[in-house]
Amino acid sequence: MSPGVLNNIAAVYAENNLNSTQASLQNTLEQLSSGSRINSGADDAAGLSIADGLGAASAALTQSADNGTQRVGLLQVADGALSQATNLLNRGITLATEASNGTLSTSQDAAANQEYQSILAEINNIGTTTSFNGNSVFSGNAVTVYSSDATTTGGATEALSIAALTSASVGDVGGVIASTGTAISYIPGTGEDLSADVLTSATAAQTALTDTNSAITDVAAQLGYVGSQINTLNPISNVDSTEQENVVSAQNSIQATDYGQATSNLSKYEILSQTASALWPRPTAWNRKSPSCCSKAASIPPAGSFGSPRFYWRVLIAGPDIGRSVCTSMARAC
Repeated sequence: MSPGVLNNIAAVYAENNLNSTQASLQNTLEQLSSGSRINSGADDAAGLSIADGLGAASAALTQSADNGTQRVGLLQVADGALSQATNLLNRGITLATEASNGTLSTSQDAAANQEYQSILAEINNIGTTTSFNGNSVFSGNAVTVYSSDATTTGGATEALSIAALTSASVGDVGGVIASTGTAISYIPGTGEDLSADVLTSATAAQTALTDTNSAITDVAAQLGYVGSQINTLNPISNVDSTEQENVVSAQNSIQATDYGQATSNLSKYEILSQTASALWPRPTAWNRKSPSCCSKAASIPPAGSFGSPRFYWRVLIAGPDIGRSVCTSMARAC
């Protein structure tokens, strides 16, 4: 390539390479400092789209597992409350059996009946006051458990229905579980009515005994439903957690910085940047610190000082060697 003064092609090449190296160096530093290989769409548009989608799925699955855990908590509260109702009914069995004997006096029957009615009132109280997170457990209304991976095909719902607990409906027997697509629901059955039972006579006590025994059976059936739902929701939460773990792993493989490769690139681009800076073409490199007369030589001399202004441009093109010769000659003249 022939020399010229209008454009320094070598300098242009060096500048382009240095700019490219600096951009790569900046990108590598950003990857190392953030821990992410993709920090903008310009880094990897397709990879960023996939990573963001996996991030959304991970967030949905994490919350889905939490949803299942919360519903298990609600069912455990119901299980504990029904267990206490069973204990109360067992005491009712004792009282009804005692009153059925026919050897009690009227006052003794009245005392047994008073305790029996107190048991029924306590069952009503358990059904009314038992709550979870501010919501009544035995309301009879369906509580929906939702799990999803943030896609339309990955969503599923399960409606938990815990039958109301009152003295007029103790337990739950004959309930039906229905499944439609990804939605599971439960229709509660009926419970035993103890509200009219009394222990005021042997005959009434025997009737109350039969009803109370049936109530215990119905409560056991309701406990069976609650327990089956706990056993169902725990695996669902485990599946969501496992899926979330694998989704995060896939996201990490796409987005996380490969520190081995990034560190290698850092060394490479630092060396290239330093080399390019050191080899940057300097047409006036010969103009270093020197006696004052040499400094004056750096400016364009007036016409006639060295024959003509063209001499100055020849010095610039020739490079440092002729520059030093001129400077030495002028120093002697000084």
